[in-house]
Amino acid sequence: MSCLAKVMAYKKTLTMGVLILLAVLAVAIAVPIATNSDTDNSLAPQVNQFFGRTVLDEVPLIDGHNDLPWNLYNYERNQINKFELNADLKAHPVWGPATNSHTDIPRLQAGKVGAQFWVAYVGCNNQYKDAVERTLEQIDVIKRMVRKYPQYMRYVTSTEGIMEAFREGKIGSLIAVEGGHSMDSRLAVLRMFYELGVRYMTLTHSCNTPWADASPIDDQPEATLRNVTGWGRNVLWEMNRLGMLIDVSHVSHGVMVEVLEHTKAPVIFSHSSSYSVFNHHRNVRDDVLKQLVQNNGIIMVNFYPGFVGGRSIDNVIEHLNYIKSVTGPNHIGLGGDFDGVTAVPDDLDDVSKYPDLFDMLAEGVYKNGTTFAPWTREELRKLAGENLLRVFRDVEGVRDSMVDVEPYEDLIPYQDFVDAGVAEQPCMSDLDIHKQ
Repeated sequence: MSCLAKVMAYKKTLTMGVLILLAVLAVAIAVPIATNSDTDNSLAPQVNQFFGRTVLDEVPLIDGHNDLPWNLYNYERNQINKFELNADLKAHPVWGPATNSHTDIPRLQAGKVGAQFWVAYVGCNNQYKDAVERTLEQIDVIKRMVRKYPQYMRYVTSTEGIMEAFREGKIGSLIAVEGGHSMDSRLAVLRMFYELGVRYMTLTHSCNTPWADASPIDDQPEATLRNVTGWGRNVLWEMNRLGMLIDVSHVSHGVMVEVLEHTKAPVIFSHSSSYSVFNHHRNVRDDVLKQLVQNNGIIMVNFYPGFVGGRSIDNVIEHLNYIKSVTGPNHIGLGGDFDGVTAVPDDLDDVSKYPDLFDMLAEGVYKNGTTFAPWTREELRKLAGENLLRVFRDVEGVRDSMVDVEPYEDLIPYQDFVDAGVAEQPCMSDLDIHKQ
């Protein structure tokens, strides 16, 4: 073989060797890639799947409004020594058939409830009569209930208390008063409520007080609107000074607007929904939602079908999605109103169902199959409790900034009773001094 032929043969052999080597390398690389690709595709749903309920292990789920104490009065007359809350009340002969019973300790645990505002409520029929005494009884039964179950509940009055209870695996239990009629137009009573542990007061229930209008007035075109009177603003400022959350659920639209204009601290709607989604005087209009953002407050969405427009969990999610679209994710929470209503949505029918709600929000699919933008982990953390904690801390901060401010002492003027049309109703032995 000639020298040239040998060189050509060598190059051919070398080329074939290189090609074979490249082919081997290609196979070596391709197989793992294909394998990994198959593995990634099979595991992707598991790796990327986000179950919303896991958020409730990271931050406390804080519900803004539960009327269990009212049922303790209705069904047990507040005699709870022999009553067992750590039981399945669905099997109870009285509580089980009741359409307004949605809460017991096993269901609170199943629902991953981290903190609860327990409501000291008395009816509007007690206004100008024994509202203060009756409210004190409800505060008492809340404290005794929490004290009876120390392994499950912890009485708290602050943001730090909520977090301490959460770290202990207990339900942080706070006290709220629903309705300004409970303070009988006396700032001293308001201050004593705070001393007893009350951390929010709803300014009205369904009835006007002498100093603030309730929401039903918005459906009464012939009514004279007073909104918040001058003395009513003293109530706001005293609540700011004390560090008590101002709750503007149940109040009229005009009161919402004026409270947001005059408060020094963020406010809450403890159990309200969107007026644009469902037209009801108990719901909140968009102009107020936008004010709420400027106030840095929070609206905690109510589940009652009569306020959300239907008996599906989808109705509640529609309100959550709409409010988030108006306010962003920083101003929304949950206030189910359990035990305070006689109807609840399907699939959200008691306090145990919160994890299901969070799963649906994370998945982004309504029960009817239509889709919406899934809520992120960060958004769900805010919804669960971070937003309420921020608002509460801000309220505590305003309190601390007013530590040197003297208590407001002005008596409600008699004219407020006259303007409210109730000058002859108050059963007050000292009514004459209000005329001076």
